[in-house]
Amino acid sequence: MNYNYNDDTNPPSEVREPLAAYGKSRFTEKEYLEMERSSVQRHEYFQGEIFAMAGSSIRHSIIFKNIYGDLAYRTKGQPCQPLGSDTRVHIPGNTLYTYPDISIFCGELMSMVEDDDNFTGPSVLIEILSPSTRNYDRGIKFKLYQDIPALKEYILVDSQVIGVEVFRLNGQDCWELEVYGELTSIMEIKTINFSLSLREIYEGTGLPAPANSSLPGSYLS
Repeated sequence: MNYNYNDDTNPPSEVREPLAAYGKSRFTEKEYLEMERSSVQRHEYFQGEIFAMAGSSIRHSIIFKNIYGDLAYRTKGQPCQPLGSDTRVHIPGNTLYTYPDISIFCGELMSMVEDDDNFTGPSVLIEILSPSTRNYDRGIKFKLYQDIPALKEYILVDSQVIGVEVFRLNGQDCWELEVYGELTSIMEIKTINFSLSLREIYEGTGLPAPANSSLPGSYLS
């Protein structure tokens, strides 16, 4: 399946800028993987193009810690396990190589035969939204992720305001959206029978509580 990056769901130029230092604009997957092994910065690959990924803010890092820490502890010894943003996920159906903030894999970890640093088949993907990536994560990236046969849930966690969106595949293979926007809300990851309150997700971020929260005017410090 071919996708057009030239639309409103594109990541901005600082995220998508091709690696001009290599002196070419199109690359094979093999060339990309060779470059990535020696690079100090992470990059996405899609249909021959390479794109630098944006760095993370401190608030992004705190949210990641809050979610990943609970996931790692509560899935210990279970058949499903979370992996962090250093894990490269590959989607053979559309060529994308990318680094989701959190990937949850159930059963045996499956990697490419020719390169065991690339994992396929996550059941759950979590992205923490930033101003530079929110449109991309909600748009074309979600479309690309839908080419993963094993994917059951796609979760977007805002880092600018308190809010979580969970896209969940239903029994008719259609994606349904569930939105959480209050500190007392409990985010569910049904694939692994996991739940976490928004208060726990945003603890330490300093974000103001929503107006309809049980703690109006307070801050999550």
